[in-house]
Amino acid sequence: MNKRILGALGTVIIGAGVIAGIGTYVAAAKNDSRVLAATPAGTMETPQGVLPHYTLAIKVYPDSMSGSHGKDGGAHPGYVTYGPVANFEVPAHSVITMTVTNYDGGESLNNDYFARVRGTIDGSAQLNGERMTSISPDAVGHTFTVHGIAVGQDEFFLSVPMKAVAEEDMPEEGYSSKPNVTVFTFITGGPGEYVWNCEYPCGDGTIAKFGAAMSTMGYMSGHFTVKG
Repeated sequence: MNKRILGALGTVIIGAGVIAGIGTYVAAAKNDSRVLAATPAGTMETPQGVLPHYTLAIKVYPDSMSGSHGKDGGAHPGYVTYGPVANFEVPAHSVITMTVTNYDGGESLNNDYFARVRGTIDGSAQLNGERMTSISPDAVGHTFTVHGIAVGQDEFFLSVPMKAVAEEDMPEEGYSSKPNVTVFTFITGGPGEYVWNCEYPCGDGTIAKFGAAMSTMGYMSGHFTVKG
């Protein structure tokens, strides 16, 4: 069996495991009531005409000491985390501008598919003020990926890579003074409840590093609700 076939089989196995993990997470995440709602920001001209405009701003930290899980980092102070919360709410049929400030480093993706911007207006994002459509797969810190798995509702898929902070800019303690800021804009469809997760393998303990923070509610995954 050649390497290409082995690689394809590996991707299928990893993908199946991730989907199974998402299903488990959806059931558990109902217990987390914290939600960050998008902020109204007027209107915006889009390829679909003038739409209501909203914004969301979140951050990615290399541990949980930022306060979003409590002043001592909660049950898992060493877990990498998105913040301030992991559940988000946006209006249906609207344009959303999302800002993600990443303070964490990174290495290589398991799947190069997630190195490219997908689902945004014109397939691009702004990285530190410069337009980008992809990041080198070995320089990704995290991704923000919304899966369009919602039975009986509009399909929705969004995936944006976050560039890793350079190793020399990662301090021994605290957070980098040179975070990478990614801004992207997308259009929501009809109402639906979706799951988002990071597709960079930043956990421990299982095959492909999708354990620990990757499989614990409120760190590297959450709900993404489109409200009607």
